[in-house]
Amino acid sequence: MNEQVDRFFEHAQKWKGEMTLLREIVLKNKLLVEEYKWMHPCYTFKEKNIVLIHGFKEYCALLFHKGALLKDPESILIQQTENVQSARQLRFTNTEQIKTLMPTIKSYIEEAIDIEKSGAKVVIKKVAEYPIPEEFQRALDEDHTLQQAFSQLTPGRQKAYLFYFNQAKQSTTREARIEKYYQHILDGKGMND
Repeated sequence: MNEQVDRFFEHAQKWKGEMTLLREIVLKNKLLVEEYKWMHPCYTFKEKNIVLIHGFKEYCALLFHKGALLKDPESILIQQTENVQSARQLRFTNTEQIKTLMPTIKSYIEEAIDIEKSGAKVVIKKVAEYPIPEEFQRALDEDHTLQQAFSQLTPGRQKAYLFYFNQAKQSTTREARIEKYYQHILDGKGMND
């Protein structure tokens, strides 16, 4: 048991019962170590993240870091958004759902540990596989300094910008987003730097 995680559960207001039950289930697997990461209970195997407990407005969830590699015979794992490549969630809105799925949850945790033991990796999309919005391509073509600065960003930062620019449905919104982050890109910063 981890003191920071204990405090997390003590202060939890929403989903306290559900998340506490998930913690009990996860801790039954003696191979996992309870840690506190990203302000949430995270369970690791040999310092590798296996599963995380977190709560949202509409549900609480057990997030499998390499969930995309799980077999999921029950078809119950959820990809948070289309751009989440590795993680998958089991979502719950009450303790009865968790109790019903307890054997499945335990087997998914065991499989997640086996995946980590095997060294399997999720194949992550490369930056080149993300579409470049027409407005941003035009800006890159017209501004060599911007093009050079963008190419020197880390792949993760490049993906984040392309994803954010592509989310906008209207051209004017994409242009406004590009303009807003223009100097950030020139400064070699990511969106949240």
